[in-house]
Amino acid sequence: MSVAISITVLATGCSDNASNEQAAAQENQARSAQVDGSNTQVSAAEIAEESAKANQLFEEIFLESVMRSPMYQAYLGIKEDQDKWDDISEARAQEDLALQQEQLERVLAIDESRLDEQTHVSWLLAKQNLEEDIADFKWRHYNYPVNQMFGMHSSVASLLINQHSIDEVVDAEAYIARLNGLPALFAQLGENLRLRAEKGIVAPRFVYPYVISDSRNIISGAPFDDGEPSTLLEDFSGKIDRLDISETEHQALLNAAEQALLESVQPAYENLIGVVAEIAELADDKDGAWKFPDGEAFYNNALQRTTTTELTADEIHEIGLSEVARIHDEMRVIMEQVGFEGSLQEFFVHMRNNEDFIYPATDEGRQRYLDEATAYIDAMRERLDELFITKPKAEMIVKAVEPFREQSAGKAFYQQPSMDGSRPGVYYANLYDMASMPTYQMEALAYHEGIPGHHMQIAIAQELEGIPTFRKFGRYTAYTEGWGLYTELLPKEIGFYEDPYSDFGRLAMELWRAVRLVVDTGIHDKRWTREEGIEFYVTNTPNAEADAIKMVERHIVMPSQATAYKIGMIKILELRERAKEELGDAFDIREFHDVVLASGPVPLNVLEQFVNNYISETQAAM
Repeated sequence: MSVAISITVLATGCSDNASNEQAAAQENQARSAQVDGSNTQVSAAEIAEESAKANQLFEEIFLESVMRSPMYQAYLGIKEDQDKWDDISEARAQEDLALQQEQLERVLAIDESRLDEQTHVSWLLAKQNLEEDIADFKWRHYNYPVNQMFGMHSSVASLLINQHSIDEVVDAEAYIARLNGLPALFAQLGENLRLRAEKGIVAPRFVYPYVISDSRNIISGAPFDDGEPSTLLEDFSGKIDRLDISETEHQALLNAAEQALLESVQPAYENLIGVVAEIAELADDKDGAWKFPDGEAFYNNALQRTTTTELTADEIHEIGLSEVARIHDEMRVIMEQVGFEGSLQEFFVHMRNNEDFIYPATDEGRQRYLDEATAYIDAMRERLDELFITKPKAEMIVKAVEPFREQSAGKAFYQQPSMDGSRPGVYYANLYDMASMPTYQMEALAYHEGIPGHHMQIAIAQELEGIPTFRKFGRYTAYTEGWGLYTELLPKEIGFYEDPYSDFGRLAMELWRAVRLVVDTGIHDKRWTREEGIEFYVTNTPNAEADAIKMVERHIVMPSQATAYKIGMIKILELRERAKEELGDAFDIREFHDVVLASGPVPLNVLEQFVNNYISETQAAM
């Protein structure tokens, strides 16, 4: 598939970038460098020494950041501070800024001219990350800390359920300590919401009922009322049931948890609900970031950070319109193939309302969906040797989104495995509204979230050797989500999507991401309303209106984020086509994928340099 759209990426001077293989071959080799104002030959020993020093610094900086976040520790499977929550106060934000400024000074003190190729890449990334974080400090309040997509109100419960394992009594006691720590955490959260309100950063009116509903779901059920066990009580009791302890110890832990739920968790949520209701009184129906003070500058900065390009809002909008038109044409071919007579919009309505593509909203229907999604992933797993050299060791499973957050959570998402591999990667499918999960989109969605999509990219990154930890866990949305969308197309190129309706589903998923370019920029730059955004989705895609509403509401609370998918995919395809054209028969798709994956997440400008180096190295060996 050729891509006519060329993307200009941000230049950060990555002239010494190389893949892991190139770096390994060149490591310990001397190179010429400008040192102390004169041309001298830097010895292999000097390069090795400065590179070791730099890599040690990168690990120190990463660990400093991890140890300041008990919640991030939990996601990484670290139990060091498992009885604590993050400090999200304004004072802590100032401390973090000072630390980042000091870390940047330490990075700049490294002599980049004495680094091996791979370490030089790491140095550039570390420098760029810190510089951007410091520059973006002025925008730190330009977000909605609680909304229908994410926030402390839901993430604390999600963390306890999905990340806080209980393998011994001390883990259970830490769980209880976290329950008792919620009042202090939510007090800080309330202060953050009020601070943003003072600055005019208030989410639109539609957001608040979601937040209040999700919060009330957490404090529903026993011991809060006479219902079935609440989400957290059920989770805690189920985990301690597996401990090898006496009945007395078991009951003591359960009593302590129930007490914490009643005396800490319930008042924490009730107070938060009160603050949210208070802020909601200030809300209006203005949806775009343009309404913020300096909103245009904020959004342009957000687009650059998200896409790692210099594309303007207007340019992204036009790319989106062009891609929508192209995909519509490809869909018309499939429409003719299946014998549908009528317009494309009529075919969209037909697909949207066709009950044959929707499994029943029953336990059996939901389990069937999970089973078939797993089967697609398993079938793809059998073909990986044709496409990849490096493959992940961590396992991956498919799960339904938990009931406590399914009404507001996204359609599908991936959760990374733990660092030690003890917790698998998870593709979460939201099966709350089965009409929003048509089976003709099931195949593409499974590839994107599972294999060869996010699990391949994220799990491989975590397992890489020879690069600093911060690169293994880096997140560049255009790279990560661009890869996810690219891997919806990749299986088609080796014979998957045999059912034309399933192939239509693939195109529908790509179309959805193209429309995102149009609507995100429409809302935040062109002042579209929520309703105008919903109408554009409904008119131009086959997805259910419920999908369109959720997506537009996501655009509103996460400015620029949704533009990453299509921009990233276009760039990966553009680089692949360049490599194919220049290498001809010497092009190997497995080697190309290794270039993309085997150095961890990177901005698109760095990825482009990796591919250019791969082309040059391969041509030199021909």
